[in-house]
Amino acid sequence: MAKQYTLKRNIGLLEATFYGMGIILGAGIYAIIGVGAGVAGNALWLSFLIGAIVAAFTGLSYAELASMYPKEAAEYEYTKHAFGKRGLSFVIEWVMFFTVVVSATTVALGFAGYFSVLVGGDILIIAAVLLILLSLLNYWGIKESAKFNMFATLLEIGGLLLVIVLGAYYVPKYTWGTVDFFAMNNGMVGVLSATVLIFFAFIGFENVANISEETKNARRVVPKAILWSLVISVVLYILVSLAAVGILGAEQLGQSKAPLAEVVAKVLPQAGYVLT
Repeated sequence: MAKQYTLKRNIGLLEATFYGMGIILGAGIYAIIGVGAGVAGNALWLSFLIGAIVAAFTGLSYAELASMYPKEAAEYEYTKHAFGKRGLSFVIEWVMFFTVVVSATTVALGFAGYFSVLVGGDILIIAAVLLILLSLLNYWGIKESAKFNMFATLLEIGGLLLVIVLGAYYVPKYTWGTVDFFAMNNGMVGVLSATVLIFFAFIGFENVANISEETKNARRVVPKAILWSLVISVVLYILVSLAAVGILGAEQLGQSKAPLAEVVAKVLPQAGYVLT
């Protein structure tokens, strides 16, 4: 008989939640916030809120399905059990594969944009090197990847918390009463258009379901990790968008190549780009 291979279950609730947050955060807020601000205007936070509501329906569905079928290749499994057609499941999994490829490329380019502003270099080369290094890390093992992901996610969250803290200091002191957080560049159409762009910032929580066979007590842990990672990310997104608009303004945000770095640099001119 052929030998059966199983994956090591090294992931707990904390690691799984950080895994989800690590994928959701990053380019979603660091790169797309500028584009969103250019379309939605000062009401950018409203676009994030609407995007969160839409994402919540998908998140709850994934949480329920993950508790029923805690296996790798989650979308393949869900489609197979729902329709009983392997051909359809095969197509769905390839669609998800290309989604991940596009997402990873966008995140890498977002990182490369900030990195090139800070130290220089070609954006495409920086992005390619980043993808190669992270691919090697994933090949090394899930336990090692989870540890690095927790470290990187804490750095990401630290940068976002810095923006929020600076906003809590700067906005009441300098721009309170002068910034209309309900002002829309293109009306509600602009807010909804920005929501379509910003929804990319929420992509990632569904990937938690794909580490089910590497998670301890996956039926309970994976659904909780999906919901926690989504909720925490949404709160950070809305607070950061309010702080960024309050400090820099939607127009300048929309024109920036490194929007959050410019937000911090306006309050901390000597350290803004380094800290974010």
